[in-house]
Amino acid sequence: MFWIIVITVLFFTMFTFLFNAPSSLVSWTLKKFALTSKLDAQDVSLTFNGKQLEEHAKSEFIDYFNEAYILKRHFILKGNEQLFLNPETTVTPFILTVKKGGKIVNFSIYCSDDTIEVVKQHKKKVESYSLSSEDLKVFTLHTNGLS
Repeated sequence: MFWIIVITVLFFTMFTFLFNAPSSLVSWTLKKFALTSKLDAQDVSLTFNGKQLEEHAKSEFIDYFNEAYILKRHFILKGNEQLFLNPETTVTPFILTVKKGGKIVNFSIYCSDDTIEVVKQHKKKVESYSLSSEDLKVFTLHTNGLS
C-alpha cells in the first residue's frame, strides 16, 4: 500500500512538471531549437558592398533583422550549398559576421523588392530562409541609394 501511494505521488509530480514546466526550461528549449537567436550589435560586424556600416546604421539594421518574421525555411540538399552561398543574382548582399563565444556565424542577406533571403553559414553547415520585414526593406532601399 505504501509503494502504491509513493508511485502515485511520483507519477503526478512528473505529470505536473511536464505539463507546467518552469519558464526558464521552456525559454531554454525554445532558444535551443530557434533558427536564429537575437543578435547583439557588439558581437556583429556588418558590411555592404565591401564597406563597414557605421555604428548607428548597424544597430538599426540589427534591430530590424531581430524583429523580422521568418516566412519559410529552404531545405538545402547536400552538395547544393554553393548555389545558396554564391547565388547568381544582381542583388548586393549585406554580410553579417557574428562572433560570440568562440563561434563565427556568417549571414548573407539578399534584399530585393519583394523578398528578403538569408543564408546562414556556421562552419560547413548552411541554412537558408525567407524573412518578412517592411522596415528592413526600407532600410536596404535607402542603403542601396547611397552606394
